[in-house]
Amino acid sequence: MQRRSRGINIGLLLLLSQIFHVGISNIPPVTLATLALNIWFFLNPLKPLLSSCLSVEKCYQQKDWQRLLLSPLHHVDDWHLYFNMASMLWKGIHLEGRLGSRWFAYVITTFSLLTGVVYLFLEFALAELMDEPDFRRNCAVGFSGVLFALKVLNNHYCPGGFVNVLGFPVPNKFACWAELLAIHFISPGTSFAGHLAGILVGLMYVCGPLRKIMETCSGIFPSNIDYPGQQYYFNSLGYFGYQDYYPRGRPGYYEEVPRNYDAYTAGLSEEEQLERALRASLRDQGNRRNSPAAYGFHLTPEEEMRRKRLHRFDGQRGDPAM
Repeated sequence: MQRRSRGINIGLLLLLSQIFHVGISNIPPVTLATLALNIWFFLNPLKPLLSSCLSVEKCYQQKDWQRLLLSPLHHVDDWHLYFNMASMLWKGIHLEGRLGSRWFAYVITTFSLLTGVVYLFLEFALAELMDEPDFRRNCAVGFSGVLFALKVLNNHYCPGGFVNVLGFPVPNKFACWAELLAIHFISPGTSFAGHLAGILVGLMYVCGPLRKIMETCSGIFPSNIDYPGQQYYFNSLGYFGYQDYYPRGRPGYYEEVPRNYDAYTAGLSEEEQLERALRASLRDQGNRRNSPAAYGFHLTPEEEMRRKRLHRFDGQRGDPAM
């Protein structure tokens, strides 16, 4: 496996252009760090691809376990990097905003390692079941397995709608499976087992025990990790904040904190606020019953009737005989 020789890395230039088009300030920190890390290792690889890719023979039989760390961060060429990181850009913006930065970093790290482990298991199982030793030598590299796992999460949080796969509308919940087949139909040289491993890891998180295990293990870290459900947002003034959807005892619990509007409404209902405002307006006009309306201001028949009722009510309340 050798990196293709290119005078100009067009894929890298397109990726950088897309990042700057989105705006670095608009990319969440963990997503931006993941993009930067992959670009850095593409430009400055720690080892050649043949020494970084993941296979049963190299990793398990020869005990070269560092490949579990190296393989997701290395790419065959600039187009491989571009397609993976362009996908990471949009998935990261959505998922990091939903999960919170620290939990998303935890998810990325866990998925990167676990996808490699599941890939080794799949290749080993195929080699044994089909009695084909070549599966042990299949060597995979790239971030695409992690991206398939993130796609499962994204589809889990946004279950409705359709995506277009090769011109056909596919429901979101089946999109990862359709794309798995489509990619290998278009580009049969890609790692089917690596992409399938990512889907299985994503399913282990949304349907299996992985999320619970991660929540339990997060307690051993010295600093607290944001639980999934902490949603970051920009308010109308552009300030960055968050809403907590995790809770009392365990993640997933949501309790909306009631807001106190008494400081703005003096505890009045909407009807009482409207009446008070209308009375204030009448007092400003001197409570002149038959005076003409101000220039450019006309009451509808319903508002005029309401004004007369309020005026009559004020007159009765001020009459000592009443």
